[in-house]
Amino acid sequence: MKWASAISTQASLEAAVTEVTQKATEQLGAQKPDLALVFISVAFASEYARLLPLLKAHLDVEHIVGCSGSGVIGMADEFPEEVEEGPALSLTLAHLPNVDIKSFHFIATDLPDLDSPPEQWSKLIGVTSEARPSFVLMADPFSSGTSELLQGIDFAYPGCVKVGGLAAIESFNRSSGLFCGDKVHGEGIVGVALSGEIIMESIVAQGCRPIGELYRVSEGDRNIMLKLEQDDDNSAVGAQTPLEVLQNIFQNLNEEDRELAQNALFIGVAQSGFKPSLTRRDFLIRNLVGVDPRNGSIAVADKIRPGMRIQFHMRDAQTSAEDLENLLRRYRVESLENKVGSQGASPVGALMFACTGRGEALYDEPNFDSDLFEQYLGPLPIGGVFCNGEIGPVGSTTFLHGFTSVFGICCQPD
Repeated sequence: MKWASAISTQASLEAAVTEVTQKATEQLGAQKPDLALVFISVAFASEYARLLPLLKAHLDVEHIVGCSGSGVIGMADEFPEEVEEGPALSLTLAHLPNVDIKSFHFIATDLPDLDSPPEQWSKLIGVTSEARPSFVLMADPFSSGTSELLQGIDFAYPGCVKVGGLAAIESFNRSSGLFCGDKVHGEGIVGVALSGEIIMESIVAQGCRPIGELYRVSEGDRNIMLKLEQDDDNSAVGAQTPLEVLQNIFQNLNEEDRELAQNALFIGVAQSGFKPSLTRRDFLIRNLVGVDPRNGSIAVADKIRPGMRIQFHMRDAQTSAEDLENLLRRYRVESLENKVGSQGASPVGALMFACTGRGEALYDEPNFDSDLFEQYLGPLPIGGVFCNGEIGPVGSTTFLHGFTSVFGICCQPD
């Protein structure tokens, strides 16, 4: 197995395609590519229809999938580069012997009902659950079927890694580009399922830190938290409104954190109802939608059920950097050095799906996330895109995230 990645900032699409295909194929050497993953910036929105014919003229590859992004990520002179503005094209090529590749495009009406058995989803994808495939998924941000697809493939392929993101749109005509095979699509979901002699592992960096205590939702309605109780059997404090809890937390914050919380406050929903000791990796981060001062309730951008454990979180550049660094360090130690849970796999390439809200807008410097990845796991070819939403697992469930960097690390079984 061998992976290659290249990036171009040529203003001409023809020149950009020529540059990335030449550089990526040179990296593969004599190996023939079996899969191409292409990411194109929205600066080329008027030329999406020309991309695949140009690639086909330079590449002999059966499977091509990809999407548009506000920016793209690829390798430049053996180092990762994140191009967040202007014309840019990223190409990742993979030589995958003994790997079964299934590329696909669906729209919402193609998907089975969520009450359907797993076999219906396996039939749709064309891969059995026994094959244990890994998925790379890219969707139109306005697609109504993305959530259903994630639920369906989690149901049909439990424990299999799914990574990806929502394509960025061009602001003038609100069009996104989804590429599969020899066709460009303006809606739906494209992706690829990889099974056989390949292992994909994921890192999901949500970039938040908890504040205050852990609470349990005692009353909730749809996406609204009405009452919270401390998740502590010995607590003498009874049920409180979420607003009361938040006010108490604010009183114990320093001035800097109080100012930060005005614009960067989130809810972390614990993915375990019983785990005694929780880490950042155990929380799914969701936005706060609004506060009702009349009854002290808080609305969250997700469904809330009584019994859920929650904790308020904050996000800033330092926290995001520390979160990603801790995850990368942990992965290197556990999976690469100690081979804990890695199934004896060696990384050969990676994909990165980063939120448009990260990058220079967050860190005030370029290439931050990809450079940190390179520092801990490189040298490794990496390609990717800046998204309007990121797809990756928290615990055993796949979610659509925001303000997150999701890495799919493709490994060769030893």
